[in-house]
Amino acid sequence: APAHALLIPRQHLENLAAATAEHAALLGHLTVAVRNVAVALGIETTGFRVVTNAGPDAGQRVYHLHLHIFGGRALNWPPG
Repeated sequence: APAHALLIPRQHLENLAAATAEHAALLGHLTVAVRNVAVALGIETTGFRVVTNAGPDAGQRVYHLHLHIFGGRALNWPPG
């Protein structure tokens, strides 16, 4: 995609599968931060995709939660 950003929290969390109720504030903050990144990239009105992988079958290679934000063109489905 023409626009691709990574959103990486400072607090360690392996992935969404490891999230518990104690991570609710962090996950809520990340959700709002995604929108802010989309605005900075200029893709908030045309649309964007957010992707995170959880575990080896999903393709996770970095075991620290991070969100990929894609946009800038029409994105096909399924992604892969």
